[in-house]
Amino acid sequence: MKNITKIYLMLSLFAIPVFAADGVAVIDMRTAVLSTQTAADAFKALEEDSDYSSNLEEAKSLQAERQSIAEKLQKELETLSQEQIAEMQKDIQDMGQDLEFLAGKIQQAQEETATKIFTDMGPSMQKIIGELINAKQIKVLLAKNETLLFSDPALDLTDDVTSMLDVAASSEASSQTE
Repeated sequence: MKNITKIYLMLSLFAIPVFAADGVAVIDMRTAVLSTQTAADAFKALEEDSDYSSNLEEAKSLQAERQSIAEKLQKELETLSQEQIAEMQKDIQDMGQDLEFLAGKIQQAQEETATKIFTDMGPSMQKIIGELINAKQIKVLLAKNETLLFSDPALDLTDDVTSMLDVAASSEASSQTE
């Protein structure tokens, strides 16, 4: 009799998560929006922007030059004078500051693009999430982020929302061209 009770207890413990997951879903809204074709097009346009691309090229050039000076310093350290070493270290430090400034400008442009995408797609995303909540009878929708320790991939609506946003965007684009 004790063994049967233990078996029922074990079965009920494994069954609780299955019942608890009913009506629960998870979504990563940032990934859903930034994975759309609209976002890909917006970031491609950003890469083609002259200011952004020149900042990116300048950053790559500075990084290569900085790396070259650092390698030269490391190779010739024993043969260089203290003034030459100090000058090379100062050049490396100055280039590092320039790189940080350029990286900030590049990141700001990327964040502005992402913010514009979120703003433009916000109403569509809210509508789609509402439709999915009704269609899948979701009672609890969790944001997928660092605080969520585990979720079954079957509960994740992120890809569904991305696909539906792409469909909505292509429908809007085709209705505007007509």
